[in-house]
Amino acid sequence: MTTPPKSYRVHGQSVSGVAASIDAGNHRIPIDATWAAEEPSGLPGPAELLASAFAACLLKNLERAKAMMPFDYESAEVDVKSRRQDAPPKFVEIEYEVRIVTAEEQRRVELLHRNLSQFGTVFNTLAAACNVHGTVVAVPPSPH
Repeated sequence: MTTPPKSYRVHGQSVSGVAASIDAGNHRIPIDATWAAEEPSGLPGPAELLASAFAACLLKNLERAKAMMPFDYESAEVDVKSRRQDAPPKFVEIEYEVRIVTAEEQRRVELLHRNLSQFGTVFNTLAAACNVHGTVVAVPPSPH
């Protein structure tokens, strides 16, 4: 038995040349939707939001792995770099590093990495469109 696809909905709005935002979940996220502005707004644009969705996917799947494997960790950080080209406009590469404070053995960290890449919806969607690669690094916990 298969389950029906899940649906997600966001709402975006903008005032020409002034401000734009996305409503997602219970939050309004201000975004940069300006074109050829003289000064950067400092707000995330579409490319940063896509990279953010990828980072969120990794972190959410880390929690999934914690429950399913189980995998014990104290904290995690993710860095994502994305590269795009202008002609034709598309992303060509996403590179990531996940740093996890954990006492788990290296073989379990490698299994976790396989799980992150195998079960991530955003990960798999982007991997079908561009080169996605990265590492998971285990950092030993500090003695308390």
